[in-house]
Amino acid sequence: MLNEGDLAPDVTLTTPESGKLSLAELRGRALVLYFYPKDDTAGCTREAQDFTHLKAAFDMADTGILGVSRDDEKKHGKFIAKYDLKHPLASDLDGSVCEAFGTWVEKSLYGKKYMGIERATFLIDKDGRIARTWRKVKVAGHAEAVLAAAESLKHA
Repeated sequence: MLNEGDLAPDVTLTTPESGKLSLAELRGRALVLYFYPKDDTAGCTREAQDFTHLKAAFDMADTGILGVSRDDEKKHGKFIAKYDLKHPLASDLDGSVCEAFGTWVEKSLYGKKYMGIERATFLIDKDGRIARTWRKVKVAGHAEAVLAAAESLKHA
């Protein structure tokens, strides 16, 4: 389990826009790394839209945004286009990034157990350290709470 203050794992993801992308390449500014279960589902769409609506404010706080799911780049591209999302989405096809961040967990639905992505967010500082974590995220108001943390990080 990753804790605040830990160095974020240097994982490599795939995005529809830029191909391979490592977290180390993104150092120098803060980063919101949010994990979500699936493109184009109600909660995941709302979360992505909320981060998109606040993108200018995150930019002012010198903080990038990157969403991660196990959907492939093609699905991400369609999802981005359909909702005019303004931040990149990355694919974790083999689940290694979810494993590294501890977001691949056993879930339960109607008594059935299965493995899936826990909705979680990590605020990573400009030096690559985890500044804040949110686990078992409830979508309503979440992007605003992350923005407040990013703004306080900038002024720290």
